[in-house]
Amino acid sequence: MVTILQVVPRLDAGGSELATIEIAQALSRAGARALVATEGGRMAEAVGKAGGEIVPLPVASKSPFTILANIGRLTKLIRDRKVDLVHARSRAPAWSALLAARRTGKPFVTTYHGAYGETGPFKAAYNSVMAKGDRVIANSRYTASVIEARDASARDRIRVIYRGVDRSVFDPAAVDAQAVDALRAAWGVPPGTKIVLHAARLTSIKGQRDLIAAAALANAEGALRDAVVILAGDAPGHDAYREELTGLIARHGLGDKVRLVGHCREMPAAYLASQVAVTTSTVPETFGRTSAEAQAMGCPVIVPDLGALPETIVALGQSQAGFTGWLFPPRDIASLASRIGRALALTRAELASIGVRAREHVAANFTLAQMQGATLAVYDELLGTDLGERFERASPADLGAGGTNDR
Repeated sequence: MVTILQVVPRLDAGGSELATIEIAQALSRAGARALVATEGGRMAEAVGKAGGEIVPLPVASKSPFTILANIGRLTKLIRDRKVDLVHARSRAPAWSALLAARRTGKPFVTTYHGAYGETGPFKAAYNSVMAKGDRVIANSRYTASVIEARDASARDRIRVIYRGVDRSVFDPAAVDAQAVDALRAAWGVPPGTKIVLHAARLTSIKGQRDLIAAAALANAEGALRDAVVILAGDAPGHDAYREELTGLIARHGLGDKVRLVGHCREMPAAYLASQVAVTTSTVPETFGRTSAEAQAMGCPVIVPDLGALPETIVALGQSQAGFTGWLFPPRDIASLASRIGRALALTRAELASIGVRAREHVAANFTLAQMQGATLAVYDELLGTDLGERFERASPADLGAGGTNDR
């Protein structure tokens, strides 16, 4: 039996944590053994449910002494459990995992889940481990370009694999109409009122200030006459920012037009309830999960022409007949307001047409099964195995075309 060891600091919440569980599920489905070295967390139980096994290790620590000690711990684990390949998903444990893999002669894979800011030579050296894999998985072409700019020697080892949307969850047919009505009622949105949805945690890099300014401009032009803007997201450790946003809403006279509703647990229903989903990030995103999820629900999107976000949509102008959303210049309030106005002016027939195209776009490029199969295919490149084919045979109905681009 092929044994794959994934190494992730903790399993609390986030893209790397979710991907760890999703790959454990895919490995189990392909008949392989999935081990996860981690300090645990609230999502740890999901690894077992996915068919994987948790191996508790102190891999979240950034202490040099712990990182050095973890080399020995991981080396022993690799030998004792006959691990065939090691996959690291974060920088601190990646250093331990790299050296343990080299000691034991096992292939080493990394995944870039973020851009990892570099503010000096020490940080650049710390980040460099993520480009040292025998294969380096980037979650978008933008991320791949960042890796290449920092380490040109990694180019031929990079594999672009987009994040995947679980279409069994993000499926309009799977959402009860009552759930949509209940969510609208909880947000205080009357029947017939259109929703502009912004789903992101409350932090300045997500651009809520820009959206409020654009809403003020759109409202002045009458575009929000029968619409509201919903800011769905919590503010852990950012209470002052939430208060600032509340003040901005009041200052612009938007108390009845822009609402802070907190964290939303029913995102499929939220997208289904909305006329358009907006992303206003002020720094480059390395993928754009909310954009892909919204389109999977048939909801058109507006995103800045920044980072990997343009990769997630078919923009107006790229395909006049087939567009799924709009790009706008980053931080351009007037352009953002204009796109919001266009989206709110769409007829039901136009919305339905965009929705069909958006769902087809996600099905062709961003499904969970595609991400899982493409990742297992990377393992196959290094091991000479057929995990990807076995996974596909075990779940043919879930797989579509595309999803990976070798570089």
